[in-house]
Amino acid sequence: MQSGVIRMCCVTAGMALRLCAQSEVDLRAILDRLDRLERQNRDLIEEVRALRSELTAARTAEQPQQAPQATPLPERIAVAERRIEEHAESKVESAQKLPVRLTGMVLFNAFRNGRYSGTDEYPRVAALNAGNRFSGAMVRQSVIGLEFNGGQTIGGGRLSGSLFMDFFAGSQNTLGHTVRIRTASAQIDWARTTLLVGQEKPIFSQRDPTSLAMVGVSPMTGSGNPWLWLPQVRVERRFTFGEETGLRAQIGVLQTNETAANTPAAFASTLARARPALEGRFLFHGGKLEVAPGFHLSTTHVAGISVPANAFSVDWLYAPWPSVRFTGLAYGGANLASLGTLRQGFTILGPRDAIAVRTRGGWAQLELIPAARLSFHLIAGQADDNDRDLRFGGIGKNQTYAANVMYRIGQNFIVAFEGSRVRTTYLRGPVRRNTHYDLAFAYLF
Repeated sequence: MQSGVIRMCCVTAGMALRLCAQSEVDLRAILDRLDRLERQNRDLIEEVRALRSELTAARTAEQPQQAPQATPLPERIAVAERRIEEHAESKVESAQKLPVRLTGMVLFNAFRNGRYSGTDEYPRVAALNAGNRFSGAMVRQSVIGLEFNGGQTIGGGRLSGSLFMDFFAGSQNTLGHTVRIRTASAQIDWARTTLLVGQEKPIFSQRDPTSLAMVGVSPMTGSGNPWLWLPQVRVERRFTFGEETGLRAQIGVLQTNETAANTPAAFASTLARARPALEGRFLFHGGKLEVAPGFHLSTTHVAGISVPANAFSVDWLYAPWPSVRFTGLAYGGANLASLGTLRQGFTILGPRDAIAVRTRGGWAQLELIPAARLSFHLIAGQADDNDRDLRFGGIGKNQTYAANVMYRIGQNFIVAFEGSRVRTTYLRGPVRRNTHYDLAFAYLF
């Protein structure tokens, strides 16, 4: 019995040893097969990568030969917005880390003057004595401007400013030009209020005719456009009456620029060259019409007395259709030479005896825009001083008539041609006329 059990155990042990040996052989075979499969997978992956690289290279080589496909409009808008944001982030900054925008105009003028132009390239009055007709060209009416954005300040106000210069000062020599400040301002804009300090046009005379012939001084200078850029502080308050109607009320203090051009030499030293002035303007706007009454109040100290200076004005803009605009200014007052009108604001009769020269004038412009790039401008203006307030030889009336056409060749390149005539009436003297023609090329930047 025991021997049978022993024999069975031996048989069972032998079978177990054979099974273990066989299992070890089978396991080794499986592992070898797995190794081969893994190597094959690695080779396949390398082949796929190589094929992808070849396909990418082939597409890149074929891309320039393929016609570009139109990008959908929403995608183009999204790309444009991203580029605008990137441009805004890469603006030029000042030392105070504020964005600065460069703007302006390169202006080339070729002109021809009549016999009564005097020595001026762009005469505002016709000379009393005849001279030679002459032609010329210039670039000194070119303008360079800087615009600043200062972010927010107290009360949620937004800071901004500007500085505009030209080269109209100096001599008429092509190498004798001098940089000159035209306008400069710094302002804070709140929701309904604006505070401005700087040098700008008179508050009651903020509009200008459209011209590329006269840029160094405002068009219609001496013929109804008080234009002189003056230091000032002003406040504007805005009121809304409806969706399209409202009021912009402006009031401020200016420094006048008193001129000695009409002052006898014996009294020149008595003239105070700068005086404070109070000005205001109230712009009513509604739909296609804007109307703005205004005023000016100051005095001139000369010959030991104070000569009053005042003006009451109204300017307007009427645009009945998008292609038609009618603008202008009319004023009446006395002693306005310090604002850039005719230089005969007062007349000195003797020590402590001077009178203000009463005056009236204005200008009007009709603008026609038959096409997006084409515009026509018809302009007329006059300054009419009271003859009884003038000395012999003074200018009783000065009138200017002008017409120009402007064509925008490109987005920022304008060609313009203008013809104008100045008609000057001398007190108890002759009437002189001078014709001026101007061809202008303006590159805006």
